[in-house]
Amino acid sequence: MKGLKPTVLALCIAGAPPAALAFQPLDETTMGNITGQAGVTIELETKVDIGRFTYTDEGSLAISDISIGGAERTDFFGYNGLAGTAASDRLDNIKIDIDVYSDGDAVINLLPIQFAAVDFRITSGSWELLSSDGSSDKTTLLDNFFAEGVIGRSSIEIDTATDVLNFRGAFAIEVMDFDVPFLAVGVRGLQITGADYDLRRPSPLDLFAEVELDVYKAARQASGGDALAIDMSAFRADVGIEEVIVGQHSIGKVFMDDLAVNNTAMRIYGH
Repeated sequence: MKGLKPTVLALCIAGAPPAALAFQPLDETTMGNITGQAGVTIELETKVDIGRFTYTDEGSLAISDISIGGAERTDFFGYNGLAGTAASDRLDNIKIDIDVYSDGDAVINLLPIQFAAVDFRITSGSWELLSSDGSSDKTTLLDNFFAEGVIGRSSIEIDTATDVLNFRGAFAIEVMDFDVPFLAVGVRGLQITGADYDLRRPSPLDLFAEVELDVYKAARQASGGDALAIDMSAFRADVGIEEVIVGQHSIGKVFMDDLAVNNTAMRIYGH
């Protein structure tokens, strides 16, 4: 319609027969036959900063200076461009596909917009246990947390027949550092990859550690009542630590080849 003057458009509408301008409501059958009902896609980029997160029971657990965003680089594990071509401090290159199928099952797939992994950086300040009895006592559990890595994929499916939420994901952490001040322990260069990732013959196809969780409502094992159930049938990964520090001195490296966690079931509830 570009270039069509409003006066000409008005004359065309005025000269049209009434039947051409009538609007008929669509019934449910007609609506159901309309094509293009392929779900919703959300393209996302974001950066999250939280000054302080506090969980309070009687005392409190407080986590300060939380930041979640991009790693500001594209090279990981020696692969230039593994996380795309543009470095950013935002979580980006994320496409979220949401579909609800005819049986009522809902599926959410987190995929890259471009064929590259999604890079991330997570940092935080101190994790402190705080007293509430007036003594001002506190214990610093964790400090100087830093992690960078990549996400290959993740998906969530909610099955209406079983009421089970299934989560699947693939990730790799290139570097994680943190201190545990109350134990005088520090960890530098913690790395997590897929269990089949061979440092002598590296392949990006083996880089990611796969995790799958089933989340649902279940009965408590110790007593009656409901609980949040989280089941993990299997998790395999290679885990390496470049430097373990105890009492401000390094005591060496650690490497766990083909770490396997099997048949793990958790029940979570208040008491």
